[in-house]
Amino acid sequence: MTRVLDPRALDIDAAAETAHIAARMTEIVGRELRRRGVVVGLSGGVDSSVCVALAVKAFGRDRVRVLLMPERESSAASVELGRKVAAQFGIDPIVQDVTAAVEGFGAYRIRDEAMREVIPGYGPGWKSKLVIAGGTQGGLNYFKLIARAPDGAAHEARIGPRPYLQIVAAQSYKQRSRKTVEYFHADCLNYAVIGTPNRLEYDQGFFVKNGDGSADVKPIAHLYKTQVYALARHFDLPREICEGRPTTDTYTLDQGQDEFYFALPYEKMDLALYALNNGFSAEDLAPAIGVDAERAALVYRDIRGKRSTTRPLHLRPQLIRPVPEVT
Repeated sequence: MTRVLDPRALDIDAAAETAHIAARMTEIVGRELRRRGVVVGLSGGVDSSVCVALAVKAFGRDRVRVLLMPERESSAASVELGRKVAAQFGIDPIVQDVTAAVEGFGAYRIRDEAMREVIPGYGPGWKSKLVIAGGTQGGLNYFKLIARAPDGAAHEARIGPRPYLQIVAAQSYKQRSRKTVEYFHADCLNYAVIGTPNRLEYDQGFFVKNGDGSADVKPIAHLYKTQVYALARHFDLPREICEGRPTTDTYTLDQGQDEFYFALPYEKMDLALYALNNGFSAEDLAPAIGVDAERAALVYRDIRGKRSTTRPLHLRPQLIRPVPEVT
């Protein structure tokens, strides 16, 4: 018998969930990690904003250090939203621009060199992003480079593995530079570092290893993105955050997360992940996300494929022989 899949399956008691997370954060940070407070890198997005709110509930504002870490390609709106969230909780954030660090690693130059391999005219003043395609149309996932010249002319080209990997590796310097800043402040204060991935990102490997994937505690990794938005509304966070669409804020052209990585917008992606996790068939999923059963099956395949290919991101460093005295 076909079960009915409904978005209400993701409904939560926001007050109860908030209390539970705050209690566990206090226990983990104080008892298990033996730290005095927490550091949160605030991007102005819903995930990091909710993590700030949860941290303040757990530890009080005086034991929460909030960092804004823009670089020269960051959205100015993100920084302003970050300031707005910090002010809501009475916190004066530390603003540390990481442009010099990212530039010092050669990240912008290395990325642009790879982009010129794909679009030869690419140069100063151009804007760009990577877009995923193929996986939910029955083929293998591949990426396209979308670029806009200073004169407004649009360019698009399929990107091969070598330049793609170089571009992503160069962009990852941004997340890794920010994480270095977070751990500096944490070390100075004997604080723990908060990680901000939601369940969709955590499950599907949408993070940079030793970048935004690195943390001491990840308070919302069990929550679907839809549920994180519910907590944002519970905390009465700014309307722009509660109603905003998830972006990467990494590339110079506006880029939604569903363009770069996920098969569907987050509301449908959440429901698809929930359905797969709870044993719903592709036929059950199809009407819930407005596609036919064949497309729903491809979405499931895409989820499983990303889990498989990103599994190494979740692994601890592997030992040749066990060291039983250290667990």
